[in-house]
Order: sequence, then structure tokens, then C-alpha cells
Amino acid sequence: GGVLMIRHICMFTLKEDKAQNKEEFVSRAQSLKEIAGLRRFEVVTNKEGTPESNYDVSLILDVDDVETLDAYQKDPVHVKFAEFVGSVKEGRACIDYEL
Repeated sequence: GGVLMIRHICMFTLKEDKAQNKEEFVSRAQSLKEIAGLRRFEVVTNKEGTPESNYDVSLILDVDDVETLDAYQKDPVHVKFAEFVGSVKEGRACIDYEL
């Protein structure tokens, strides 16, 4: 087999004002791209008109291993972003799986 990677997916539901919070989430998430070790980075928003129960925004990233993911979580840039997310999120779901 090839080299395994870890995919990290985090989804959030946001407080009102959802539209404004979505926009700011996407904008601030761009800072995460500068963190070392990310193979793939994507921030997505839920499509309008889909079920109310859907999450609003999601971060999807690939890293080489759990150690790199741990370093990403502890990176000052991520810590700062997480503080912002804490102020606008209602719910969070995460999964990390091997590719």
C-alpha cells in the first residue's frame, strides 16, 4: 500500500447572525493555511436550501500523521482561530480517519 495520511474533518453549527459568522469563519480560516504540515486544506460552507439540521461550516485537512495533527492543534495560529470559533459556534463534530 501507499503512504497513509490522516484526514481531519471538523464541522460547526454557528450562532446567529449565521451569514455574518459564516463569512468571518471562512475569512479567518485562511490563516490556518500557513501552518506547517498541511497536505490539503479546505474550508466549506453548507449550501443554502439544504436541511436545517446540517452543519454550517466545515474544515477539511490532510496531514501525514497524528503527530502533525497534534502540532497543528497546538500551533498559535490554530489556537487563535479556535478562540474565535469558540465565540461563534453552537455545535461541533470532528472525525480523524486514515486515508
